Amino acid sequence: MLRKSNRFSKPFNFKMIDTIKHIKKLFFKTFCFLLLTIIFSCSNSSPIKTIKLAHGLDVNHPVHKAMVLMSKELEKKSAGKMKLEIYPNSQLGSERQCLELLQIGSLGMTKVSAAVMENFAPDMKVFGLPFLFKNKAHRFKILDGKIGKELLDGGTKYWLKGLGYYDAGSRSFYTKAKQVHSPEDLKGMKIRVMESATAMNMVKKLGGSPTPISSGELYTALQQGVVDGAENNPPTFYLSGQYEVCKYYSLDEHTAIPDVLIIGTQLWNKLTNQEQKWLQEATNVSVKYQRKLWEQSENEALIAVKKAGVEVVIPDKIKFTEKVKTMFDEYKDDKKVYRLIQQIQAIE
Repeated sequence: MLRKSNRFSKPFNFKMIDTIKHIKKLFFKTFCFLLLTIIFSCSNSSPIKTIKLAHGLDVNHPVHKAMVLMSKELEKKSAGKMKLEIYPNSQLGSERQCLELLQIGSLGMTKVSAAVMENFAPDMKVFGLPFLFKNKAHRFKILDGKIGKELLDGGTKYWLKGLGYYDAGSRSFYTKAKQVHSPEDLKGMKIRVMESATAMNMVKKLGGSPTPISSGELYTALQQGVVDGAENNPPTFYLSGQYEVCKYYSLDEHTAIPDVLIIGTQLWNKLTNQEQKWLQEATNVSVKYQRKLWEQSENEALIAVKKAGVEVVIPDKIKFTEKVKTMFDEYKDDKKVYRLIQQIQAIE
């Protein structure tokens, strides 16, 4: 006769089951506690705010060096809560493209010439007028004073806020085939200019044919004969390597257009008052540093290009000023810009 197995005949050990349930509950509570701790710590942490800053210049340029200092100052002032991520050499696009990226919030900051900025904040065109400033001291007095501040803030309606002005020295003509002693020498020559209506108008009045080309494409354009020359300051002429193609540099110093450090208002408005203060203070430190570097770099650049075989010409500036002096009166219908011109000229 078959006998049933008695392995299930023993009663269940309910005490053991209760112990297992208790362990599960304890594990679940511990898990929930750890999860809440992680969530709470993340919500109360202060993540580092990284601002992307793009520009079109070489890493050896005074502007880039000043930006590196600004990044260090920002990290120091914010105790590591803010930093800059710098993209030089037009990695993120031309000056115009970078401004457009700022407007839509895809980029945080950039450095552009005031000549390019005038396409976005029209009053900036005043800086592109030739022979506007009496001298360097007069220029800085304007930039660092009430007029300069008014123009920095004027771009906010276009989602662009100015934080400060870097020195970009004076712009002069450099050419491939011949020296430029007077405006007559520019006749028939294709001269690269920035994307600025004021710059194009000036070159036309001087007899040249203005051709807008981005800075990143200019070296090749000069090599291939797309343009016969360009105009810029000594450090940019040297550091861009364009002196290898253009062997004549005429120091007529027709304009002294500053560089402008710009932040998109989409980013600026997201910063706290304290963060805005840290960023503005870091900018102010970099501006002072850049201007010192600039003066030194101008002298070094002129020495270097001369050594490389560039002929530096000192033309008669009066011949140039006579050709462009009517440009001031052309702004009489633009009351705001004409008022700025009069205010600038009235300041000693």
